Amino acid sequence: MNYDFTTVLSRAGHDCLAAEKIPFPGVEVAPGFDPIPMWVADMSFPTAPAILEAIRARLAEPHFGYFSLPKEYYAAIIDWQRTRNGVEGLEPRHIGYENGVLGGLSSALQAFTAPGEKILLHAPTYVGFTHTLEDTGRVAVHSPLCRDADGIWRMDYADMDRRLRENDIHFAVFCSPHNPCGRVWERWEVERAMEVYAKNNCVVVSDEIWSDIIMPGHRHIPTQSVSEDARARTIALYAPSKTFSLAGLVGSYDIVYSDYLRSRLHRTAAVTHYNEPNILSVHALIGAYRDSGAWADEMIRVVDENLAYACGFIRAHFPGVFVMRPQGTYMLYLDCGEWCRAHGVTIRELQERGIRCGVIWQNGESFFWPDTIRMNLALPKSRLIDAMERLKTYAFI
Repeated sequence: MNYDFTTVLSRAGHDCLAAEKIPFPGVEVAPGFDPIPMWVADMSFPTAPAILEAIRARLAEPHFGYFSLPKEYYAAIIDWQRTRNGVEGLEPRHIGYENGVLGGLSSALQAFTAPGEKILLHAPTYVGFTHTLEDTGRVAVHSPLCRDADGIWRMDYADMDRRLRENDIHFAVFCSPHNPCGRVWERWEVERAMEVYAKNNCVVVSDEIWSDIIMPGHRHIPTQSVSEDARARTIALYAPSKTFSLAGLVGSYDIVYSDYLRSRLHRTAAVTHYNEPNILSVHALIGAYRDSGAWADEMIRVVDENLAYACGFIRAHFPGVFVMRPQGTYMLYLDCGEWCRAHGVTIRELQERGIRCGVIWQNGESFFWPDTIRMNLALPKSRLIDAMERLKTYAFI
């Protein structure tokens, strides 16, 4: 490998949420175990060197006053989208800054819906969407994904259409790739979903924050690319934060081709008077998108190897636990219902067993799917092997 994906970082004591918080109040890691953070979606890998170099170069300039977004910022996004996703025709005017993807979703909700209005999402549902809808007074309507004969998560288009019509819904949130399921939607799937949204006159927010983390053999299809109608009705949200673990710097962006949608969205975001970038996050994005493609490619290979190992281990040692090997993202979504029923163990008891042996995973039921756990596999393989062995010995017993 050309980059470091094996060093076990000492993240505790450095303002690190993943390393310093246990997402199960009242449950502690038992003596003799060190915590292995595997819950919140950031990486336990050292940051790409080019990003650090870009930040250091800006720090060498001893002034941090007001600034405007440089041309290099837009050029980096346009080049990245063209190279990674085949996007053509993207111009600086189509790009807007967002203080996080959820901030962009919040602005879109306030620009195009009213409090109390119902919004369509797929279940399992990313918990950040849920909180954003609740905080803005909107009501979530969940269209459950289903699993085919091969265990692949699929959209139920008839169910989507029915819920949109019955609830008079005209705003939908689309997650591509899907978090937490790890599906990378095929082109025909995106096309059919957008046909359903168009039939019901929906504004669509497409969260594509995971679009750079695609496993070999799969390809991300930008939602806006499948038709002229999709291009016109979709607000796409992106960020380098998942790909390069930059969430602490804050900085996302939207791509909106429709002048009408873009004007409404940006006007709503502007009235908060907070939706402005940090100068270091701007240069981090430039360093990421301009010079870190090789790092991202290597990271994906490392994550893919982790996913293969974890899924194989689970199938071999935890019968009754269902897992689809993710096609994208570095998150693993475990359906433990059959195992729990066979062993007379509740999902909460299983979750707490994992925490006590130091595997800090996440309650998957927060994503509106019963008996589930979400795990982050963006960590050195040595730590992943340790975590799986602990779960075999102390949790799935």
